[in-house]
Amino acid sequence: MAARRVLVPLPDRDFDITEVSVPWRALTEAGHEVVFATQQGAVPAGDPKLVDGVIFGQLGADPQPKAFYAELLGDPAFNAPLTWGDLDMTGFDGLLLPGGHAPGMRQYLGDPVLQQQVAAFWALGRPVGAICHGVLVLARSIDPETGRSVLDGRTTTCLTAWQERLAYYLTAWKLGRYYRTYPAYVQAEVTAALGPTGRFERGPIGAKRGTATDHGPAFVVEDGTYVSARWPGDAYLFAERFLARLDAA
Repeated sequence: MAARRVLVPLPDRDFDITEVSVPWRALTEAGHEVVFATQQGAVPAGDPKLVDGVIFGQLGADPQPKAFYAELLGDPAFNAPLTWGDLDMTGFDGLLLPGGHAPGMRQYLGDPVLQQQVAAFWALGRPVGAICHGVLVLARSIDPETGRSVLDGRTTTCLTAWQERLAYYLTAWKLGRYYRTYPAYVQAEVTAALGPTGRFERGPIGAKRGTATDHGPAFVVEDGTYVSARWPGDAYLFAERFLARLDAA
């Protein structure tokens, strides 16, 4: 299988380390090139709480994704990101949009230049993967021909309202709105972007995470060349399904 070139845009800080490092590891092990990009070319950094533990050392990333993240920090491409505005989207075979919920994510989730670039790539019909808050980037990316979200009429999942609400209730006493990136739930905004013919799939309720060897708890939605997932617990299955779409394209 020929090597493919996959773009991963990131904020300067606070991305979810599992949602980046697990797909990165899967893609690079398969022989594909992963290219990173930030708003102005700054070297990005993941959410430190997910490395050290959100509360009392708990609720952070699992050991294997943390090990992958430590390897990612030494990756030359990760340390030499491109800038969003200078991207030629036709030069990529796939686009992967990770998530994260801490305040630094707003830079990436709300940037109009990135949204224009994402809409341009979406129009190419090539594989796109989005997980957790990353689906918001698609929801906010407007198709210039229709004036509607690129997700209009599509089927997707994202961070669900029950997941966002539970994480907030468990930690608000200590961390305030750390788990509430915006006043509206991610699911509410994504669902609105789908329009009357789109479909949102919530997936099963449960807090267990999938792993490299156990996809049982994980949930992924596929709609043509588009793959979406809800949270870090879906990351391994998400990476596998995105890789399959990339290889088939």
